[in-house]
Amino acid sequence: MNIKIAVIEFAGSNCDLDTVHVLKNVIKGVEADLVWHNHFKESKYDGVILPGGFAFGDYLRAGIIAAHSPAIDEARIMLDDGRPVIGICNGFQILTEAQFLPGALLRNDSLKFICKWVNLKVVNNNTAFSNKMNLGDVCALPIAHAEGRYFVNNFKELEENNQIVFKYSTEQGELTGEANPNGSLENIAGICNIEQNCIGLMPHPERASEAILSPKRTIHGKLFFESMVEFIKRRLS
Repeated sequence: MNIKIAVIEFAGSNCDLDTVHVLKNVIKGVEADLVWHNHFKESKYDGVILPGGFAFGDYLRAGIIAAHSPAIDEARIMLDDGRPVIGICNGFQILTEAQFLPGALLRNDSLKFICKWVNLKVVNNNTAFSNKMNLGDVCALPIAHAEGRYFVNNFKELEENNQIVFKYSTEQGELTGEANPNGSLENIAGICNIEQNCIGLMPHPERASEAILSPKRTIHGKLFFESMVEFIKRRLS
């Protein structure tokens, strides 16, 4: 089965090549293309990744200019078609600005850029990007953002629709205030759409997919991409 994934490159993307590397050299059975946002055509691909960075310099506010790129129109076709779409860090900001996902990413409550490893507790393992995980698992991933504080007005609806996928936690899976690095509502680190084929998260799985990059030699980031491949295989079978 030939699986093709597009990684969208915006002016200011800086995690795009990392993501392509993981897909090509770490994950098995995947072809990955780095595609300039104005040139992206959805018909060639089984899934799409909006990587981290500072698209268009985060002018106006993070993700808002990229949300009006032609690439987002193409990604919306994929979304409606049931193909997997993921936004990582800046990509998450783009997905909320484009209204693929509810809510917004606000300035960290510290008002500072935060770069460190955190723990995520899996609270929904039925999505296109968490199906290779177990409910309650704790994944170690790094964050690097200044605007990662998730907020949504209709939190109850988000919870009832099972759209919360990851929460910041301790290494033991406890949802404490100390484990929340940016002040996100209810420790939320990642969410999905109702159909569960689109996910946004602030931590970087592409930076946690090889043991050499992890302080504890874990490779939890691989699970996100392996879940994506598994979702595509099920969809195409």
